[in-house]
Amino acid sequence: MKSLAMTQDRATDSWFDGVDSETLSDTRSAIENETAETPNAWPAVATESGFADTRHDYYDRLHEATVSVTREMARDAEQADDQQMIHCVRALDDCDRTANEIAERVSEWAGSLFDDVEEGIEGAQAVAERGPDGPLETRVTELAASVGSLDDEREALRTHIETHLPAVAPNLAEMAGPLLAARLIALAGGLESLAQKPSGTVQVLGAEDALFAHLSGNAPSPKHGAIFTHKIVRGTRPEDRGSAARAFAGKLAIAARIDHYRGTYDPDIHEDLRDRVATIRAREDDTDE
Repeated sequence: MKSLAMTQDRATDSWFDGVDSETLSDTRSAIENETAETPNAWPAVATESGFADTRHDYYDRLHEATVSVTREMARDAEQADDQQMIHCVRALDDCDRTANEIAERVSEWAGSLFDDVEEGIEGAQAVAERGPDGPLETRVTELAASVGSLDDEREALRTHIETHLPAVAPNLAEMAGPLLAARLIALAGGLESLAQKPSGTVQVLGAEDALFAHLSGNAPSPKHGAIFTHKIVRGTRPEDRGSAARAFAGKLAIAARIDHYRGTYDPDIHEDLRDRVATIRAREDDTDE
């Protein structure tokens, strides 16, 4: 009786206590949520308590459940809001690139069939509105119409990002603007990854080719990457852009950490950035005087 009691106590203290080993969802849930106070010889306890028939059977069930847990975690991570923003901004870039490539093709093709064909997306949209005469012109005008559809989808994706990114990363969206914030998250591989990067890395995200060229000794060190598109950097005179980029990247790094770890809007960091930018811009006024 003592041996049976010991077996029951050990089973009761196990991570798989009360779990139906035949039901994968129960086993997976136990692995995710249950605990055991002290380590134990779980294969032996599992066979003694009836959780598994043999040690080999225990390891098979454990392997199946842990693989299932990993798959669920990967699926949850992929469906996270920041990952969806990454898909959106990459899809937007794909639409933009493809629309311009097809517009160029339309311009060349339509130019051989029609007079006064303009280049670019607007030119392709004008071609799409022409009344085709014959099957060849129909093909050109329908190809041109696809450019308009891609351009419309690009704008719809932009609107989606501008609408939903502030809920995912409120401080980044306010500081950088939703589109640039989404692009930085995409370049970093996610909000958590961006939050873990130092400001110097945030500063040159998007300038990887220039950075590799610099490390190879073939180019100067880049001062900025994707953040150059923001007025804080682009709107600063060239000799002060390095300072502006460093200040901006430093606050962006802080904003990413607040968004990831707290998820709440912090007005103080935005005020700090405005003060820092004002100090940098004041140099221009001093120089003018």
